[in-house]
Amino acid sequence: MAASYISVPRDLTKVKSKVMFNLTKRQIICFSVAALIGVPSFFLIKSVAAVNTAVMGMMVVMMPLFFFAMYEKNGRPLEVLLAHFIQQVFIRPKKRPYKTDNYYAALMRQAAAEKEVDRIVRTSMEKE
Repeated sequence: MAASYISVPRDLTKVKSKVMFNLTKRQIICFSVAALIGVPSFFLIKSVAAVNTAVMGMMVVMMPLFFFAMYEKNGRPLEVLLAHFIQQVFIRPKKRPYKTDNYYAALMRQAAAEKEVDRIVRTSMEKE
């Protein structure tokens, strides 16, 4: 008799709970939205074009939602990766120079500011 082994993942945070049909809640929601958008689009396209064209149009409409449901890289879903990509390419500046705040220079600025305050206080006291 052969021994049966079941692989148990070491990191249980990566295990996702399956809700129905061995799909996660996220996948069920995405597939449902895809069906709610894709099926009416099929009938709309079929009324003006051939069935093959309607099927291809329905697939084009539904594919992004399938990607949102299934694609995951390094534990991050597609919308998180897209948000990071958009931030990196379009929102953040291209050149980010490295700027340091020298502690000695900060102390010198603080000392200069204190001297200026003392001078202002002395001149205001002399006028009174």
